[in-house]
Amino acid sequence: MPKTYPVYLIAGFLDSGKSTFINGILSDGFAIEDRTLLLRCEEGETEYDKKYLRNVTILSVEDPESLTPEFLEAERKKCRAEQILVEYNGMWELQDFYVRCMPQTWVLYQIIATVEGPSFLVYSKNMAAQMMDKLRNADMIVINRCDQALCDELRRKNLRLINRRADIFLEREDGQGENYMDGTVSAFDLDQDVIEIAGEDYGLWYVEIMDSPRMYEGKTLVFRAMMCKPPKYGRYFTPGRFAMVCCADDMSFLAVACIGYDVKDIPERTWVEVRAVCRVEHWDPYEGDGPVLHVESVTPCEKPKDEIVQM
Repeated sequence: MPKTYPVYLIAGFLDSGKSTFINGILSDGFAIEDRTLLLRCEEGETEYDKKYLRNVTILSVEDPESLTPEFLEAERKKCRAEQILVEYNGMWELQDFYVRCMPQTWVLYQIIATVEGPSFLVYSKNMAAQMMDKLRNADMIVINRCDQALCDELRRKNLRLINRRADIFLEREDGQGENYMDGTVSAFDLDQDVIEIAGEDYGLWYVEIMDSPRMYEGKTLVFRAMMCKPPKYGRYFTPGRFAMVCCADDMSFLAVACIGYDVKDIPERTWVEVRAVCRVEHWDPYEGDGPVLHVESVTPCEKPKDEIVQM
Protein backbone atom coordinates (compact mmCIF):
# COMPACT_ATOMS: atom_id res chain seq x y z
CA MET A 1 0.00 0.00 0.00
CA PRO A 2 1.52 3.39 -0.97
CA LYS A 3 2.57 5.80 1.77
CA THR A 4 0.18 8.70 2.26
CA TYR A 5 0.82 12.28 3.34
CA PRO A 6 -1.61 14.31 5.47
CA VAL A 7 -2.77 17.69 4.18
CA TYR A 8 -3.99 20.50 6.46
CA LEU A 9 -5.80 23.16 4.44
CA ILE A 10 -6.19 26.63 5.97
CA ALA A 11 -8.72 28.73 4.07
CA GLY A 12 -10.10 32.24 4.41
CA PHE A 13 -10.11 35.66 2.83
CA LEU A 14 -7.04 37.92 2.79
CA ASP A 15 -6.19 39.18 6.30
CA SER A 16 -8.52 36.66 7.92
CA GLY A 17 -5.75 35.35 10.16
CA LYS A 18 -4.46 32.36 8.14
CA SER A 19 -0.76 33.17 8.62
CA THR A 20 -1.31 33.94 12.30
CA PHE A 21 -3.04 30.58 12.73
CA ILE A 22 -0.15 28.82 10.98
CA ASN A 23 2.36 30.60 13.20
CA GLY A 24 0.36 29.41 16.19
CA ILE A 25 0.41 25.72 15.29
CA LEU A 26 4.08 25.89 14.27
CA SER A 27 4.96 27.45 17.62
CA ASP A 28 3.07 24.59 19.30
CA GLY A 29 5.43 22.12 17.65
CA PHE A 30 3.50 21.06 14.55
CA ALA A 31 6.68 20.68 12.44
CA ILE A 32 9.22 19.69 15.09
CA GLU A 33 9.35 16.00 14.15
CA ASP A 34 8.13 15.82 10.53
CA ARG A 35 9.47 17.67 7.53
CA THR A 36 6.69 19.96 6.34
CA LEU A 37 5.86 21.51 2.99
CA LEU A 38 4.08 24.84 3.50
CA LEU A 39 2.24 25.76 0.32
CA ARG A 40 1.52 29.48 0.33
CA CYS A 41 -1.14 30.53 -2.20
CA GLU A 42 -1.72 34.02 -0.85
CA GLU A 43 0.63 36.48 0.81
CA GLY A 44 -0.76 38.75 3.49
CA GLU A 45 0.80 41.22 5.88
CA THR A 46 1.81 38.66 8.52
CA GLU A 47 5.09 36.84 7.96
CA TYR A 48 5.83 33.32 9.11
CA ASP A 49 7.88 33.22 12.30
CA LYS A 50 11.39 32.15 11.29
CA LYS A 51 12.01 30.55 14.70
CA TYR A 52 9.71 27.67 13.75
CA LEU A 53 10.67 27.12 10.10
CA ARG A 54 13.71 24.89 10.63
CA ASN A 55 11.84 21.82 9.42
CA VAL A 56 9.57 23.69 6.99
CA THR A 57 9.97 24.34 3.25
CA ILE A 58 7.86 27.23 1.93
CA LEU A 59 6.55 27.05 -1.64
CA SER A 60 4.75 30.15 -2.94
CA VAL A 61 2.23 29.72 -5.77
CA GLU A 62 0.19 32.57 -7.26
CA ASP A 63 -1.36 30.86 -10.29
CA PRO A 64 -3.95 28.15 -9.51
CA GLU A 65 -3.34 26.55 -12.90
CA SER A 66 0.19 25.65 -11.83
CA LEU A 67 -1.19 23.49 -9.02
CA THR A 68 -1.12 20.09 -10.67
CA PRO A 69 -0.66 16.73 -8.93
CA GLU A 70 2.63 16.19 -10.76
CA PHE A 71 4.04 19.58 -9.74
CA LEU A 72 2.97 19.27 -6.11
CA GLU A 73 4.31 15.74 -5.68
CA ALA A 74 7.62 16.72 -7.28
CA GLU A 75 7.95 19.62 -4.82
CA ARG A 76 7.10 17.36 -1.87
CA LYS A 77 9.76 14.89 -2.92
CA LYS A 78 12.37 17.65 -3.22
CA CYS A 79 12.06 18.56 0.43
CA ARG A 80 11.10 15.03 1.57
CA ALA A 81 8.04 16.39 3.37
CA GLU A 82 5.97 14.04 5.51
CA GLN A 83 3.04 16.44 5.82
CA ILE A 84 1.64 19.44 3.96
CA LEU A 85 0.26 22.76 5.22
CA VAL A 86 -1.67 24.87 2.72
CA GLU A 87 -2.41 28.57 3.14
CA TYR A 88 -5.11 28.70 0.48
CA ASN A 89 -6.15 31.72 -1.55
CA GLY A 90 -9.49 33.03 -0.28
CA MET A 91 -10.83 33.59 -3.78
CA TRP A 92 -10.13 30.06 -5.03
CA GLU A 93 -12.69 27.27 -4.61
CA LEU A 94 -11.72 24.66 -2.04
CA GLN A 95 -13.05 21.75 -4.04
CA ASP A 96 -10.75 22.62 -6.92
CA PHE A 97 -7.74 21.90 -4.72
CA TYR A 98 -8.70 18.56 -3.24
CA VAL A 99 -10.41 17.24 -6.40
CA ARG A 100 -8.14 18.53 -9.16
CA CYS A 101 -4.80 19.42 -7.60
CA MET A 102 -3.92 16.93 -4.89
CA PRO A 103 -1.72 13.93 -5.75
CA GLN A 104 -3.28 10.54 -5.05
CA THR A 105 -1.00 9.92 -2.09
CA TRP A 106 -1.99 13.19 -0.40
CA VAL A 107 -4.87 12.77 2.06
CA LEU A 108 -6.95 15.71 3.22
CA TYR A 109 -6.89 15.48 7.02
CA GLN A 110 -8.45 18.78 8.03
CA ILE A 111 -9.87 22.02 6.62
CA ILE A 112 -9.59 25.04 8.90
CA ALA A 113 -11.49 28.19 7.94
CA THR A 114 -10.33 31.47 9.45
CA VAL A 115 -12.64 34.49 9.56
CA GLU A 116 -11.87 38.08 10.49
CA GLY A 117 -14.76 38.69 12.85
CA PRO A 118 -15.55 42.38 12.24
CA SER A 119 -15.78 41.79 8.48
CA PHE A 120 -17.83 38.59 8.70
CA LEU A 121 -21.25 40.19 8.28
CA VAL A 122 -20.09 42.31 5.32
CA TYR A 123 -18.50 39.35 3.54
CA SER A 124 -21.51 37.10 4.20
CA LYS A 125 -23.75 39.65 2.46
CA ASN A 126 -21.52 40.71 -0.44
CA MET A 127 -19.43 37.58 -1.06
CA ALA A 128 -21.78 34.91 0.25
CA ALA A 129 -20.80 32.15 -2.21
CA GLN A 130 -17.07 32.43 -1.47
CA MET A 131 -17.71 32.70 2.28
CA MET A 132 -20.06 29.71 2.41
CA ASP A 133 -17.60 27.60 0.38
CA LYS A 134 -15.12 27.92 3.24
CA LEU A 135 -17.56 27.58 6.14
CA ARG A 136 -19.57 24.62 4.83
CA ASN A 137 -16.48 22.54 4.05
CA ALA A 138 -14.49 23.30 7.20
CA ASP A 139 -13.76 20.87 10.01
CA MET A 140 -12.80 23.81 12.23
CA ILE A 141 -13.85 27.47 12.04
CA VAL A 142 -11.85 30.14 13.86
CA ILE A 143 -13.44 33.59 14.03
CA ASN A 144 -10.93 36.07 15.39
CA ARG A 145 -10.77 39.68 16.63
CA CYS A 146 -14.16 39.42 18.35
CA ASP A 147 -15.52 41.59 21.12
CA GLN A 148 -18.43 40.57 23.33
CA ALA A 149 -21.05 42.26 21.13
CA LEU A 150 -19.79 40.41 18.06
CA CYS A 151 -19.72 37.07 19.92
CA ASP A 152 -23.37 37.61 20.88
CA GLU A 153 -24.29 38.60 17.31
CA LEU A 154 -22.57 35.55 15.80
CA ARG A 155 -24.40 33.25 18.20
CA ARG A 156 -27.72 34.82 17.22
CA LYS A 157 -26.83 34.10 13.57
CA ASN A 158 -26.38 30.42 14.57
CA LEU A 159 -23.49 29.34 12.36
CA ARG A 160 -24.17 25.74 13.37
CA LEU A 161 -26.97 25.71 10.80
CA ILE A 162 -24.35 26.35 8.11
CA ASN A 163 -22.02 23.57 9.27
CA ARG A 164 -23.18 21.11 11.91
CA ARG A 165 -19.99 19.09 12.18
CA ALA A 166 -17.33 21.82 12.48
CA ASP A 167 -15.74 22.87 15.75
CA ILE A 168 -16.24 26.64 16.00
CA PHE A 169 -14.09 28.93 18.12
CA LEU A 170 -14.40 32.64 18.82
CA GLU A 171 -11.10 34.39 19.46
CA ARG A 172 -10.99 37.67 21.35
CA GLU A 173 -8.86 40.62 20.39
CA ASP A 174 -6.48 39.71 23.25
CA GLY A 175 -5.99 36.21 21.82
CA GLN A 176 -8.21 34.45 24.37
CA GLY A 177 -10.58 31.94 22.80
CA GLU A 178 -13.96 30.47 23.66
CA ASN A 179 -16.07 27.68 22.25
CA TYR A 180 -18.96 28.85 20.10
CA MET A 181 -21.05 26.05 21.60
CA ASP A 182 -21.85 27.53 25.00
CA GLY A 183 -25.18 25.80 25.55
CA THR A 184 -27.22 28.50 23.81
CA VAL A 185 -26.58 27.62 20.16
CA SER A 186 -27.94 24.49 18.51
CA ALA A 187 -26.84 22.67 15.38
CA PHE A 188 -30.53 22.30 14.54
CA ASP A 189 -33.35 24.73 13.82
CA LEU A 190 -35.16 24.65 17.14
CA ASP A 191 -37.82 27.10 15.94
CA GLN A 192 -39.51 24.39 13.87
CA ASP A 193 -42.80 22.96 15.17
CA VAL A 194 -41.34 19.46 14.79
CA ILE A 195 -37.57 18.85 14.76
CA GLU A 196 -36.78 15.84 12.60
CA ILE A 197 -33.36 14.30 13.24
CA ALA A 198 -31.87 12.79 10.07
CA GLY A 199 -30.03 9.51 10.43
CA GLU A 200 -26.66 11.03 9.62
CA ASP A 201 -27.21 13.68 12.32
CA TYR A 202 -28.12 11.29 15.13
CA GLY A 203 -24.67 11.32 16.77
CA LEU A 204 -24.44 15.11 16.69
CA TRP A 205 -27.96 15.45 18.09
CA TYR A 206 -27.29 12.92 20.84
CA VAL A 207 -24.19 14.74 22.05
CA GLU A 208 -26.00 18.07 21.96
CA ILE A 209 -29.13 16.98 23.81
CA MET A 210 -27.05 15.28 26.47
CA ASP A 211 -24.73 18.27 26.92
CA SER A 212 -27.42 20.98 26.69
CA PRO A 213 -30.81 19.37 27.35
CA ARG A 214 -32.50 22.63 28.35
CA MET A 215 -32.26 23.87 24.76
CA TYR A 216 -34.71 21.08 23.91
CA GLU A 217 -37.18 21.63 26.77
CA GLY A 218 -40.71 21.39 25.33
CA LYS A 219 -39.51 20.65 21.78
CA THR A 220 -41.20 17.96 19.68
CA LEU A 221 -38.68 15.55 18.18
CA VAL A 222 -38.84 12.80 15.57
CA PHE A 223 -35.97 10.34 15.15
CA ARG A 224 -35.29 6.74 14.12
CA ALA A 225 -33.56 4.29 16.41
CA MET A 226 -33.38 0.68 17.55
CA MET A 227 -35.79 -0.38 20.27
CA CYS A 228 -34.26 -1.23 23.63
CA LYS A 229 -36.26 -2.15 26.75
CA PRO A 230 -33.92 -2.86 29.68
CA PRO A 231 -35.96 -4.52 32.47
CA LYS A 232 -33.97 -2.62 35.12
CA TYR A 233 -35.43 0.69 33.88
CA GLY A 234 -39.05 -0.30 34.57
CA ARG A 235 -41.50 1.86 32.64
CA TYR A 236 -38.71 3.67 30.79
CA PHE A 237 -37.44 2.37 27.47
CA THR A 238 -34.28 3.51 25.72
CA PRO A 239 -34.21 3.45 21.89
CA GLY A 240 -30.84 4.34 20.45
CA ARG A 241 -28.17 3.66 17.86
CA PHE A 242 -24.73 2.11 17.95
CA ALA A 243 -21.91 4.56 17.31
CA MET A 244 -18.28 4.00 16.42
CA VAL A 245 -15.98 6.75 17.66
CA CYS A 246 -12.68 5.57 16.17
CA CYS A 247 -12.74 1.82 15.53
CA ALA A 248 -14.92 -1.28 15.81
CA ASP A 249 -13.57 -1.93 19.32
CA ASP A 250 -14.85 1.47 20.44
CA MET A 251 -18.60 0.94 20.00
CA SER A 252 -21.23 2.61 22.18
CA PHE A 253 -25.03 2.51 22.26
CA LEU A 254 -26.36 6.07 22.25
CA ALA A 255 -29.77 5.84 23.91
CA VAL A 256 -32.24 8.38 25.27
CA ALA A 257 -34.68 7.82 28.13
CA CYS A 258 -38.28 7.54 26.91
CA ILE A 259 -41.53 7.22 28.84
CA GLY A 260 -45.29 7.39 28.43
CA TYR A 261 -45.95 4.88 25.63
CA ASP A 262 -46.75 1.17 25.72
CA VAL A 263 -44.07 -0.68 23.74
CA LYS A 264 -44.59 -4.18 25.14
CA ASP A 265 -45.63 -5.51 21.70
CA ILE A 266 -42.60 -4.02 19.91
CA PRO A 267 -39.71 -6.53 19.91
CA GLU A 268 -36.21 -5.65 21.03
CA ARG A 269 -33.87 -4.38 18.29
CA THR A 270 -36.81 -3.39 16.06
CA TRP A 271 -36.14 -0.18 14.17
CA VAL A 272 -38.72 2.43 15.12
CA GLU A 273 -39.60 6.04 14.45
CA VAL A 274 -40.19 7.88 17.71
CA ARG A 275 -42.13 11.11 18.09
CA ALA A 276 -41.80 12.71 21.52
CA VAL A 277 -41.67 15.91 23.53
CA CYS A 278 -38.47 16.56 25.45
CA ARG A 279 -38.56 17.36 29.16
CA VAL A 280 -35.62 17.93 31.46
CA GLU A 281 -36.22 15.68 34.46
CA HIS A 282 -34.41 13.64 37.05
CA TRP A 283 -33.66 10.07 35.98
CA ASP A 284 -31.58 7.87 38.26
CA PRO A 285 -29.25 6.51 35.52
CA TYR A 286 -28.37 10.12 34.65
CA GLU A 287 -27.48 10.69 38.31
CA GLY A 288 -29.34 13.96 38.03
CA ASP A 289 -31.41 15.88 35.50
CA GLY A 290 -31.30 15.09 31.80
CA PRO A 291 -33.46 14.72 28.71
CA VAL A 292 -36.51 12.49 29.18
CA LEU A 293 -38.65 12.05 26.08
CA HIS A 294 -42.41 11.87 26.65
CA VAL A 295 -43.44 9.74 23.73
CA GLU A 296 -46.46 10.41 21.54
CA SER A 297 -45.96 7.60 19.05
CA VAL A 298 -43.65 4.71 18.19
CA THR A 299 -43.91 3.32 14.67
CA PRO A 300 -41.89 0.40 13.22
CA CYS A 301 -39.75 1.54 10.28
CA GLU A 302 -37.08 0.24 7.93
CA LYS A 303 -33.57 0.03 9.27
CA PRO A 304 -31.21 2.61 7.77
CA LYS A 305 -28.66 1.78 5.14
CA ASP A 306 -25.91 2.74 7.57
CA GLU A 307 -26.83 1.30 10.95
CA ILE A 308 -23.67 2.50 12.69
CA VAL A 309 -23.35 6.17 13.55
CA GLN A 310 -19.93 7.69 12.82
CA MET A 311 -18.86 10.17 15.50
